[in-house]
Amino acid sequence: MEKFKTTPISRVQNISKEAFISEFYKPQRPVLIQGLTKDWPAYKKWNLDYIQQLSGEQIVPLYNNEPTKGKQNSAAPATEMKLYDYISLLKTKPTDLRIFFYNILEHMPELAKDFEYPDIGLKFFKKLPVMFFGGGGSKVLAHYDMDLADLMHFHFHGTKSVTLFNPEQSKYLYKVPFSVHNLETIDMDNPDFEKYPALKHVTGIQVEMNHGDALYMPSGYWHFIKYLNGGFSITLRALPTKPGRLLKTAGNVFFMRHFENIMRKTMGQKWVDFKESGMIRRTNKKFGNLKG
Repeated sequence: MEKFKTTPISRVQNISKEAFISEFYKPQRPVLIQGLTKDWPAYKKWNLDYIQQLSGEQIVPLYNNEPTKGKQNSAAPATEMKLYDYISLLKTKPTDLRIFFYNILEHMPELAKDFEYPDIGLKFFKKLPVMFFGGGGSKVLAHYDMDLADLMHFHFHGTKSVTLFNPEQSKYLYKVPFSVHNLETIDMDNPDFEKYPALKHVTGIQVEMNHGDALYMPSGYWHFIKYLNGGFSITLRALPTKPGRLLKTAGNVFFMRHFENIMRKTMGQKWVDFKESGMIRRTNKKFGNLKG
């Protein structure tokens, strides 16, 4: 079966602040940085056993790969579980259950002693260091972050696959209206180019992340993530400062998200079908017959 066209990501070792700004931040180019976490206590300490030791009795919301339907809020968790038990699950077998946007300052502040904000030219928002956990085989729907932040994403324990897409490719990715993700029915591992022909024009940037790797994802970059085995990551974010991007962020956070939830509650699946079918029709008409 056909796959997306992909190119390998740029990889560097211990890049300087000046080089990062000129080669990657200013041109908004993704890069995998190896060695950025070597001096962190986290590099040696962070694994599933360590997080489990600190988990206590806390309960965490868990998300899965099932599409949201009808009046279901797209941000609603599938279930919840003790963090200790969830990590036991990650260590023993594949699962599609994931932890999303776990704020360590609220839930496990002692972890903040194990890492530092790298002096690399990004003005990090230090009130929101968030973690993500996933089991082998779990996938994260292709999306970009609503706040349009520049992201530095660090992976620990295990391996994950990340495919990035430039914001300019949004028009080919079947972005669902009033959302920051594409159609949940699209299998990003095995895209159906007959049903979704605009996907033929997409080129992704492919990277496999291992323990301690740092991935720079520029503002608005789409990411499709697959955990190859149980592991977790932490994301540090630099919020947008340019007026145009700030305006888009405000629209996403204060209007789009709330409007979508209101329409789902009011119309349910009719709203979902209406907006998705119209988008598919328009995308196929505009881009489906273009030569790749």
